[in-house]
Amino acid sequence: MASVFRFLGRLSARGLPTNTILAVTLVLVGLFALTFLPPVAVVGLLLVLLAVAAVVSAVELVQAYEKRTLTVFGEYRKLLEPGFNLVPPFVSQTYSFDMRTQTLNVPRQEAITEDNSPVVADAVVYIKVVDPKKAFLEVEDYQNAVSYLAQTTLRAVLGSMELDETLSRRTEINSRIHNQLDEPTDEWGVRVESVEVREVKPSADVENAMEQQSSAERRRRAMILEAQGERRSAVESAEGEKQSSIIRAQGEKQAQILEAQGDAISTVLRAKSAQSMGERAIIDKGMETLTKIGQGESTTFVLPQELTSLVGRYGKALTGSDVQENAGLDSKAFDEETRELLGLDDIDDIADGLETEDGDRPDVENLDAFDREVEQ
Repeated sequence: MASVFRFLGRLSARGLPTNTILAVTLVLVGLFALTFLPPVAVVGLLLVLLAVAAVVSAVELVQAYEKRTLTVFGEYRKLLEPGFNLVPPFVSQTYSFDMRTQTLNVPRQEAITEDNSPVVADAVVYIKVVDPKKAFLEVEDYQNAVSYLAQTTLRAVLGSMELDETLSRRTEINSRIHNQLDEPTDEWGVRVESVEVREVKPSADVENAMEQQSSAERRRRAMILEAQGERRSAVESAEGEKQSSIIRAQGEKQAQILEAQGDAISTVLRAKSAQSMGERAIIDKGMETLTKIGQGESTTFVLPQELTSLVGRYGKALTGSDVQENAGLDSKAFDEETRELLGLDDIDDIADGLETEDGDRPDVENLDAFDREVEQ
């Protein structure tokens, strides 16, 4: 009995139809029953087994992810949808088609590019059965057919491109293979969803040459970047020196302006001081003259206007003098020649033209205060 089941298992493994396996099973069971049971019992047992086989043969359970084509006496009848389906027993046969996206590996293919460089490439093709009837009637094995077609198309596409293009335009290669697979696979009821070239590898010699070229290119770019960095650094340094020179020149200019203003103001103050000293010298001489006159015996004196002016301004300095301070005597101004010699007429104009850094006119009356202002 065990040998019988092993025999049936071999038949099923060889892909024989279910109806054939059931028929062989009935024959074997009948032969086995004839050796141990009377003829009537054997007939009844065979009828029961036949009924069971008919029920099993008439029921087809289709999975949700597949569809099946039904043939009766070898003639195509219809597609069986997912779920429970009844078919004619013993004379029907079904073929299953997976409706999910399937992956086909394209083996490595050797090709010669347009510039006579050998390359090796492989790819993956994603397909989906959209018309099981065409896939059943138009092609024997749609998976092998798509795989072989993808291999030849991959070699053709690589042969129509140069080596650099095969290495850099992977997306274009995928698109061209996809487009060339679409038309024939549509006739087979199969849709190519996408094509992905996994690797394009040149020969060892070409790969070494490309690596050397890439290394040289990287060294060239490194030298260019280094030169650009040095140039940028030099430009920044020159710009810094320029700004520093400008600031330094502005500082020197400001210092020269302040120094010139200080010299001008000092000149004005010295002129003012000279004017004051000249007037003081005249007063001192007048006082000496008055002292000498007072020491004489005469009681009548004729004094020039300048001395009377001095007496009016400095009468309190004379011991015992009854000359009042408000006597109305004015000091005589310098004559035109003396004022021009001393430059007294230009002192006020020079002082008016001088301004300090904050826009105010310096106080020329106070020399010490002005000197401190200039030093600051």
